[in-house]
Amino acid sequence: MQVTHKTEKKWLYLITDFSFGKEKIAEALAAGVDLIQLREKEISSAEYLRRARFLVGMAACCGTKVIINDRADIALLSGADGVHLGQEDIPAEDARMLLGADKIIGVTAKTPEQAREAAKAGADYLGSGAWFPTRTKKDAVPITEERYRRILEAAPLPNVAVGGITPENCRLPLACGADGLAVSGGIMRAENIAEAIRRFRKLLESAEKERI
Repeated sequence: MQVTHKTEKKWLYLITDFSFGKEKIAEALAAGVDLIQLREKEISSAEYLRRARFLVGMAACCGTKVIINDRADIALLSGADGVHLGQEDIPAEDARMLLGADKIIGVTAKTPEQAREAAKAGADYLGSGAWFPTRTKKDAVPITEERYRRILEAAPLPNVAVGGITPENCRLPLACGADGLAVSGGIMRAENIAEAIRRFRKLLESAEKERI
């Protein structure tokens, strides 16, 4: 899929799992997100595959791209649009061999060096954080503005800011140059999911206009 920096449209990238419930996931898809990442922990591979296939079916009617966290094999078997890989997962070049040229491969990059390596390996986008404290990864190390800017400079790939992102705090990573926002609790734990998504969209559109 190879995408080059920068994107014309800033992405709203939802990270979720089925502990939130099918209804909330369906509500988020209906409200409109660009990508949805399935991140499941402490379940069997068989159950992960079942949930991934179910999500692919849910997302099909909305035109939302489905990304599977960590597991390139689950991405392949489920018919998802791609995979997101951490630094301890299989290398991006091996994921590309498995998934083919048309699938999306994202890589977590917490340093400029990791960003450069991911770009060389054929990644399509990067995810960098953690920007703020998050329930999803309680041991995540915060990223500084200075490091984030250096990561953006290191690799000509779209970069989504991740980690405790909410409508109230997302202006900071956007001001640094983020190409999108990867959000979990800021959407899935909102009292009104559709309204939270509308707020994020408005902020992303404002950032797009400022860049122009």
